[in-house]
Amino acid sequence: MTLAYVGIGANLEDPRAQVAQAFDELARLPRTRLSARSSLYRSAPLGYAAQPDFINAVAELDTALGAHALLAELQAIEARHGRSRSFANAPRTLDLDLLLYGDTRIDEPQLVVPHARMHQRAFVLQPLLEIAPQAQIPGLGSAAALLAARTDQRVERIR
Repeated sequence: MTLAYVGIGANLEDPRAQVAQAFDELARLPRTRLSARSSLYRSAPLGYAAQPDFINAVAELDTALGAHALLAELQAIEARHGRSRSFANAPRTLDLDLLLYGDTRIDEPQLVVPHARMHQRAFVLQPLLEIAPQAQIPGLGSAAALLAARTDQRVERIR
């Protein structure tokens, strides 16, 4: 079994409900147990700013799925939620990012773990630290230290 962390975000079609449903679907993944879920957080969009704020969270999974199989399951959940990839940083019904997969480092065109930009995103680091206070990002260090450097990003815990 491998401990994996999944970032969850949504800003279209009732984002709170999208995130709640994503937690439920993650709990039903094969050979996987949802072992922790963060609170919900509100954050301003990064990149393309002309869109609604996001609702974000992080899920901790204890899984026997390989990293690629887990990614495929995450993408299937996104597809069921009507995820469209029209342009970079576009609004979305649901975004599921494989943030960490144990201590594994993967750098392939279809999968990068740790997630390539997680260390730059307070909306990922804050909920991650809520459920994994000692989290380390392989190759980058303490998630707490990385979050301390993100004072330029507002993240509000909402539930």
